[in-house]
Amino acid sequence: MRFSRMINVVGVHAAGELNEVITGGVRDVPGRTMFEKMQYVQKHQDELRKFLLNEPRGRVTQCVNLVLPPTTPEADAGFVIIESDYYVPMSGTNTICTVTALLETGMIPMQEPVTTLTLEAPAGLVKVTAQCRDGKCVNVTFDNVAGFVFALDAKVDVPGLGTITVDVAYGGMIYCIVDAASLGYKLELKEAGDLVEVGERIKKAAAEQIPCVHPENPEIHTINQTQFAGPLERTERGLTSKNTVIVSPGRHDRSPCGTGTSARMVVLNAKGQLGIDETFVHRSLIGTEFIGRLRGTAEVGGKPAVLPTITGPGWITAFHQYVLDPTDPFPEGYRLGDTWPGYTGEQPI
Repeated sequence: MRFSRMINVVGVHAAGELNEVITGGVRDVPGRTMFEKMQYVQKHQDELRKFLLNEPRGRVTQCVNLVLPPTTPEADAGFVIIESDYYVPMSGTNTICTVTALLETGMIPMQEPVTTLTLEAPAGLVKVTAQCRDGKCVNVTFDNVAGFVFALDAKVDVPGLGTITVDVAYGGMIYCIVDAASLGYKLELKEAGDLVEVGERIKKAAAEQIPCVHPENPEIHTINQTQFAGPLERTERGLTSKNTVIVSPGRHDRSPCGTGTSARMVVLNAKGQLGIDETFVHRSLIGTEFIGRLRGTAEVGGKPAVLPTITGPGWITAFHQYVLDPTDPFPEGYRLGDTWPGYTGEQPI
């Protein structure tokens, strides 16, 4: 059989969030840093995103990671994070899934009971400690990039909601964080559809009314996602809460969200509710958990910052060989509005 493309992919989910990992079929790309490599893929090889994430090979609840050689000797591997609509500088679940795939397939040798390694994300270097047992990567702990506040208790006018109060923080992506109860939500499964529609509306309004630019990398800008935050509770495990993050073009992160957990810890610390080295247990809409803590303080472009660390599990689900038959009428896939929120057929795929 003659194929014009063949890409090897490991399917992995982290706490319910599917983030596949490309392990073969794509060569290295130009760039002095992983951020520049991300920009190159976005500008010159975006057909890769469409091929893997659009139907019939992909779906809206999916991301993919492109493993590349690192650009610095400090890192063991690099990776570019590709979401349905965006290339993002950092993602916690994608980090966990990439580490799980690299170790369990032997691309990076696994050491039991603990494997340490460093990944180069577009946002920067990420140090990883993986708990390993019987050939399985049981848990992944990663030291995220520094997080900081853009705005606390800011007012945003949202069509259909009026004026609401939000916090905005960077945790590897830029989040608009909303108190779910203030809008009448309990973060129950039956609210999932409504939360998506409202969350996208809030994100659009907040992005327009609260401009955000990373102080050290102006290419990282604009609010990316809305996080609905549940009430806080202090238990024997530490500070605990539920949340859900709305990912464009409009769906829930199935996990507690790694960068979202980081952004929330940034805000909690700024408000005096979470101290350095205090445990924060964050639950998702489907009940899965990440464990977070702030390992210290820092400064980013003159802004006070904190250093989040996240722990969570990943599981391999599949091994795929995605292929393109040269006669296939959909070499870059397609979208339909029944499962792709907001897609009308008039927007580029």
